[in-house]
Amino acid sequence: MDYELSDLNAFLSVAHARGFREAARATGGSASGLSEAVRRLESQLGVRLLNRTTRSVVPTEVGQRLLERLAPALIEVESALDVVNGFRERPAGTLRLNVPVSAARLVLPAIVAPFLTA
Repeated sequence: MDYELSDLNAFLSVAHARGFREAARATGGSASGLSEAVRRLESQLGVRLLNRTTRSVVPTEVGQRLLERLAPALIEVESALDVVNGFRERPAGTLRLNVPVSAARLVLPAIVAPFLTA
């Protein structure tokens, strides 16, 4: 079954903040959007993840177990995406040129050094 990463993040935010409004303030989202995301996740999983009252939101036993496993996993995903985003800043990797020998001797020395510096 496919689970939305945003729904998992919503659950994590609400569970850590112990409330939908507090989580919405922390994430810049809306309390109703977070509530819908958590409701969707609970529906997909077929279990209740949060006990909701008018005064508090507390993870259920299964919600607490998911929270304990999910938090480190999402941190790892975020770290992996940061590595990828680092490549967006500047070109990286191997540059392969397929040029005639004369061009390699006459033209490339003047071009390649400044290119690599940039």
